[in-house]
Amino acid sequence: MEDVCHLKRSDLQEEMRRLFGSACLIARVERMSGGAQKAVYKVECADGFACVLYVWDLGVNYFREDLQVMEPEAWSYGSELFETNHHELTRLGVRTPGLYSLNRKKDRYPFDYALVEYIDGPKAETCLNGGDAKAKDRVMRKIGEMVSTMHATERTFWGKTGGSDAPGGTALRSCHLVQLENARKQLAYAANHLDSFRTNRNRLLDALNRLESRIEPRHRYGLIHGELGPDHVLVNGQLEPYLIDIEGAEYFDIEHEHSFLEFRFGESYRYFANPSLDPDRMRFYRYHHFLSLTAGGLKLLHRGFPDQAFARGLAEAHSRNALRMMEEWA
Repeated sequence: MEDVCHLKRSDLQEEMRRLFGSACLIARVERMSGGAQKAVYKVECADGFACVLYVWDLGVNYFREDLQVMEPEAWSYGSELFETNHHELTRLGVRTPGLYSLNRKKDRYPFDYALVEYIDGPKAETCLNGGDAKAKDRVMRKIGEMVSTMHATERTFWGKTGGSDAPGGTALRSCHLVQLENARKQLAYAANHLDSFRTNRNRLLDALNRLESRIEPRHRYGLIHGELGPDHVLVNGQLEPYLIDIEGAEYFDIEHEHSFLEFRFGESYRYFANPSLDPDRMRFYRYHHFLSLTAGGLKLLHRGFPDQAFARGLAEAHSRNALRMMEEWA
């Protein structure tokens, strides 16, 4: 079989031998499920070794239409962000699968790709839903420690990792305003496709503006993952967690992360509890997530995402959350 995935088998075999030795022989390449922005493959070798192939091909990105109209500061996609964020997390001692190689030459293929460490274990959601309370506690404590390390790593300006100077404008503009603009766009999209949002569009928007108006200026920002749920953490056989899908990591209001952790981890959010959080930012970002995830679920539905049940459930659950919160604040 010549074309096993995005890469020809001969090209992938050449890369594997260059990295791992001439005896390395590919036995199987399998597409891994779940990715909405990049293609992910497990590469298995005849001697039992395995690694993972990441491919950043816009053709398989279900949010490529949004990227084309997004400000660069709002992007959470691409090999450059992956590499920079991998370096930052590794520097801090926050576990993420090792990076073996990254190819952005585009000499043979019109996309960037990387080979990374394969973590032989489930996603954290499996541990959370399992019956072993001690294993769950150990995993969650370690994830909590990783998150605390990231959030305690601060900078006086917000934005992408890397560099030592504030990029133009970000020192003068509050980071939550980027999410305010995004929330308005996502609300507009959802209102075009959901009767409940179309009917309540003005009230939903009024609630958003009221929540934003309560936010006071800030000049310290912590490192966040950007979309940290139990599906973005892998756990190996020693119950060590590894963060994945790290392209969205950046220095930002940590309340953006905490408001996401709160509903993604449910009762296990107690492992992340932080008494210093700003309640006004927590409410604003929580509402932003509800609007954004409603539209995100709808977009996955409309653009042919394989797991249509997941996409539909995402849109339905968070549209209810947004409408419930609107009643409190509109």
